Amino acid sequence: MTTDYFEFYHLPESFRPNEADIKRQYYALSREYHPDFHATAPPERQQEILRLATLNTNAYRTLSDPDARMAYILGRYGLLEEGKQELPPDFLMEVMELNEQLMELEFDPDQAVVARVENEVNELSDTLEAGIEPVLVGYEQLPTDTRPQALQQIRTYYLKRRYLLRIRESLAKFATRS
Repeated sequence: MTTDYFEFYHLPESFRPNEADIKRQYYALSREYHPDFHATAPPERQQEILRLATLNTNAYRTLSDPDARMAYILGRYGLLEEGKQELPPDFLMEVMELNEQLMELEFDPDQAVVARVENEVNELSDTLEAGIEPVLVGYEQLPTDTRPQALQQIRTYYLKRRYLLRIRESLAKFATRS
């Protein structure tokens, strides 16, 4: 069983935690678990300190990065498992049109089409962000029995955002060709 990073930092599970609290916990535990301060400890204790120092670094890297934090929380609930990556059909239809435009760009580069697709992706992204922000902000205050529904919404948002990111990466390739 893996350690709960939020529990390790004595913080509530949150998609929008206080960044200063994360940093404060990281620095406090970095001092506490620094191997140099335990050089005279028995080998078993030195190994444990090294494990805790590594855990602290991993917790900080994960919790301080919003994308990694979101993936971490969703992963803890088994929501990012292989085969559970389905997206709503209406979204897939929307991005299918974008992908078709990208395929056309492959054969007929056109900066106007690149700009149009980029605008469409930005609009989709803005709509996604606006729709999920109240869920992300309010997650921590939700009763335990309503959290699964919120997690499903966040999972869908996360998968859509990743899909749009791949389209952005393709657009960036076309932009560098022009």
